[in-house]
Amino acid sequence: MALAALDRVSFTYASASQPGLTEATVALDPGELVAVLGPSGSGKSTLLRSLAGLVPHFHGGRFSGRATVVGRDTRAARPAELAGDVATVFQDPEDQVVMTVVRNEVAFGLENVATPSGEIWGRVEEALAAVGASRLAARRTTELSGGELQRVCLAAALALRPRLLLLDEPTSQLDPDGAEAFLRTASSLGCAVVLSEQRVARALDFARRVLYLEDGRIVLDAPTAAAREWLLEHRPAYAGAMAVVDSGNAPSDAVVMIENAWFSYGDVSVLDGTSLAVHRGEIVTLEGPNGSGKSTLAKLAAGLLEPQRGLVRRVGRAGYLSQDPGRYLACERVDDEVALGVGGDRDSALAALDRFGLAWAAERHPRDLSSGERERLGIAAVAVGEPDLLVLDEPTRGVDPERKAELAAWIVRYAAAGHAVLIATHDPTFPAHRRISLGGRVTEARVAA
Repeated sequence: MALAALDRVSFTYASASQPGLTEATVALDPGELVAVLGPSGSGKSTLLRSLAGLVPHFHGGRFSGRATVVGRDTRAARPAELAGDVATVFQDPEDQVVMTVVRNEVAFGLENVATPSGEIWGRVEEALAAVGASRLAARRTTELSGGELQRVCLAAALALRPRLLLLDEPTSQLDPDGAEAFLRTASSLGCAVVLSEQRVARALDFARRVLYLEDGRIVLDAPTAAAREWLLEHRPAYAGAMAVVDSGNAPSDAVVMIENAWFSYGDVSVLDGTSLAVHRGEIVTLEGPNGSGKSTLAKLAAGLLEPQRGLVRRVGRAGYLSQDPGRYLACERVDDEVALGVGGDRDSALAALDRFGLAWAAERHPRDLSSGERERLGIAAVAVGEPDLLVLDEPTRGVDPERKAELAAWIVRYAAAGHAVLIATHDPTFPAHRRISLGGRVTEARVAA
């Protein structure tokens, strides 16, 4: 008997004109790991929400079909009744955390499903260790990097020991070692795991089965080996066949110079005498483990933070995209959001939206977009003003492989036009002239064109 199943499930969000999911039928067996792939806005998150019971109970809209989870019809069993059997990690960990201290956050779910008090702290320690976050137990959640916060949310889900684990872009902010370690842990839990992921190669390494969605429909449901062949033929970007982008340029004068910068959050030292210069015509990536200081260094370069010791000098204007641009949306319409950066110039805003494949969404509310679409909206809103220094923090978070290739090509053109680009990323395939590795000590590698 299937652990969970969708039978011809369709769902349209209240504010949408098109269904988020159409006639979806799928059955999940105990213990299997299923990867869910597809472009941004294709229905992946809606499929996971249907399995969690959040559709239709939390997200208003029109629901048809039948979803059963652990023998219960989700139309009758609310999400709170499924808690413990079903655990979900959402795309935006910042919106999932409720407690101020890490160990309390991991314990929160256990307390809510009435776990015996004598078991709670042992399970908290076990879950934090499973995701490599034991050292964070006493830290405040507000002081963590995006990747560290993602680990905490993963630990909170694992601590519940669910029968069905739903993961919506769970490794989007994890460093490569952390992402691989987590997926290895998830695949060994013995529970069924549904993994929506844009880091396709890693997901395929662990999945037993693959679903591919487009326009709210499941267009592929196949074992991983057969899915790889289908992807290679029909969606080559998902099979790892993304075109190589020539990143060759001749950098000129420096746009930002950081000299001997020190920065700490309370007692936690992040940057210890770090120096960096980024030049016009140059793409520089900041790489390293979660918590190594990538976001802090990016914010220093953009002028959002000042070093506690050291010096930052900047020439021209800087534009900065945060790890979670959805948290900073200010307008009711997508085109207005982009126009903010150019004094309300709607023509420039529409051109920027078209550049990033969002012209169709100009009149939509920004929060109606998927996570990957909001990421592209954030890039459009920052880039529309053509800053001298463009600083992007995890710009491929939630972005599908085809759109990522387009973004990489645009960044190369942007730098070649005489701008400087600084990117904090866990993606080693992104084009760069120099890769700066943080963590322990700062190391630099120059990349041949």
